[in-house]
Amino acid sequence: MLKIKARFASSSRFSEKGQAIIIVVFALIGLISAAALAIDGGRAYIERGKVQTAADAAALSGALARVEQRDWREYALASALANGYDNNGTTNIVELNTPPISGPNANDSEYIQVIITSKIPTYFGVVIGVPEITVSSQSVSQTKPAEFGPMFDGYAIVSLAPTSKCEDEGKRSFWITGEATISLTGGGLFVNSNNPDCAFIQQGSGSVRIVDDSPFSIVGGVRIQKPKLLTPYPPQTGAFPLTYPPPFQMPKIGCGKNEAEVSGGYIGPNGKLTGATLSPGSWGEDFPPPGVTYLEPGVYCIGGNIVMEEGSLIGSGVVLYVKNGSVRFSGGVEVQLSAPKNGALAGLLLYMPISNKHVLNLNANSNSDFSGTILAPGAALHLNGLASKAGYHSQIIAYTIKVDGQDNIQITYRDDQNFDTFKMPEVLLSD
Repeated sequence: MLKIKARFASSSRFSEKGQAIIIVVFALIGLISAAALAIDGGRAYIERGKVQTAADAAALSGALARVEQRDWREYALASALANGYDNNGTTNIVELNTPPISGPNANDSEYIQVIITSKIPTYFGVVIGVPEITVSSQSVSQTKPAEFGPMFDGYAIVSLAPTSKCEDEGKRSFWITGEATISLTGGGLFVNSNNPDCAFIQQGSGSVRIVDDSPFSIVGGVRIQKPKLLTPYPPQTGAFPLTYPPPFQMPKIGCGKNEAEVSGGYIGPNGKLTGATLSPGSWGEDFPPPGVTYLEPGVYCIGGNIVMEEGSLIGSGVVLYVKNGSVRFSGGVEVQLSAPKNGALAGLLLYMPISNKHVLNLNANSNSDFSGTILAPGAALHLNGLASKAGYHSQIIAYTIKVDGQDNIQITYRDDQNFDTFKMPEVLLSD
């Protein structure tokens, strides 16, 4: 009996040793699997981020090249190579498609699709039968071609400043105060400032009335004292911002060797020339010249300022190009000016290039009429009058805008009376 018990004891010990080996083997497999998951999975996660970044960069590079009428495939592949993917067909593949072969933009030739597939060897996964991990990401870019048409979607009045300061009167993006009223027909109002508190400021009895269904759009927030003076109310906030400088082809203006010349007129009772006519061309001093009442049709390249404190200025088919100076029309003057109806500058009345950051002061008496685009993307506009039934048949664009005074300022926008140009091509990453 004792011998039999001894045999049983020995057999039990061998059985326990075999079970321990099996347990150790499974434990090792579990540890290797955990290591594979942690280390190889972490590498795959990092690789996915690299692949996505490379696909985004390649899609944008290809889109930019296509806008510039270059070989977009060459630039997309070069971008992928710069980010570590050489399209060797073994460790990575770079696939380029236009239009995309899948997704919501399939069959739309405005879009470029880049798909990058990367294969990375595993450190521990090979032990459990996973020798490599495949990671794939795609990116889709959109190229919008240049479009000819109205600037800023036909808004009648546009403040372009992307930022503004609430307490600094000189840096408020749009500010209406006093007893001034803006009445807009045919086009709305757009404020580009992203200030969350005061992109648009209404104080005192200043009012804005959009008399049709045109939009009243503001990127940032508002500061309003009297809501009942705004129509519609509330204005739309959170509008999509514009880039600055604005993405439009600006006018190309020159007067060549033509010099503006004064002719005609007569000597008035005060002994001064009046009623004279000016021919188009360059004028290096303040404008208009003394005694000039009439402007012949054409382009006027003005080297000084536009300053009108008295008298009249009448012209049809004219463009006033103020390269460096300021503009000031005072309340007592009569201004009847209209833009050309034909040609490359059709619809453009007054242009201050974006480099001209001087003040643009618009005012005139009740007999006045402005017709055509007033384009001053770098200027500070002060709109403080024009109690005229005709008012402005204009699109008015400036960097910042202040409106005050006591007048009801009529602004009527019609595309056929204003300047059209090319909206620059756009490149976007699509969702």
